[in-house]
Amino acid sequence: MFFPEGQVRVWLYTEPTDMRKSFNGLSGMVKHQLQEDPLSGQLFVFINRRKTQVKVLYFDRSGYCIWSKRLVQGQFNHATSATSKQSLDWLQLKLMLEGIELKNTRQYKRFARS
Repeated sequence: MFFPEGQVRVWLYTEPTDMRKSFNGLSGMVKHQLQEDPLSGQLFVFINRRKTQVKVLYFDRSGYCIWSKRLVQGQFNHATSATSKQSLDWLQLKLMLEGIELKNTRQYKRFARS
């Protein structure tokens, strides 16, 4: 399991991705399709057409890293959007990877100390 830093941004590429792509292919998609900088330290999430495999690309000060997960059963669920990229927070990414969908649950506001 990877452990990114606290306030890292997560971007989900909502269109199907060819999972044969590796570091160069995925970083090229980040630059051209998502219009983001792949060296920024943000997490970029890609899902295949059948929604059975996910890859997460990120840069960790010394080089690119790819984290990959392939499901034996089921599919990854994510909210569809009209745009090609969707912002996620760290909790939403973890829930998506675990197969938990928050469609019918209520999320309460939490207060944090300043």
